[in-house]
Amino acid sequence: MIKKEDVYKIGRLGKAHGVKGEVSFQFDDDIFDTADADYLILDIDGILVPFFMEEYRFRNDSLALVKFCDVDTQQRASELTGCDVYFPRSIADERAEGLSLSSLVGFDLIEANGKGKVGTIAAIDDTTQNILFELEDGTLIPASDDLITNIDTTRQQITMQIPEGLLDI
Repeated sequence: MIKKEDVYKIGRLGKAHGVKGEVSFQFDDDIFDTADADYLILDIDGILVPFFMEEYRFRNDSLALVKFCDVDTQQRASELTGCDVYFPRSIADERAEGLSLSSLVGFDLIEANGKGKVGTIAAIDDTTQNILFELEDGTLIPASDDLITNIDTTRQQITMQIPEGLLDI
């Protein structure tokens, strides 16, 4: 059984495309193209289910058309509309180029000066040039390489040197 903590969300399936079972895939992270994975994990009614990809092609830098194995009709593809798409953390961790930002969602943020856990990363705000970690309580922390002292993928923790007073805002 696939557990939620073993995967991270990379996008969502849209409408069926054509009559042969293709479905549109709006993605935030193109790890499925850069890592060695033959499948994506779909959330179907709260159950995480692996779906093997037959092929995919990019429409632009955030949309792809995906053909899953055994999804051969427009009707079957339509049943997948709206499913959240996840990627296995274990495969993402093996990737030579390093971690993607999306894979850090769910990691605990630890303050380097020994004050302990600050919170858990709920989202990544990359809408501006300054990328931010958004914690579950809504706190925003700059995701600067200069502040990150360690990333432990096994324990799913990021240790950071958080500027004094930032957490008091």
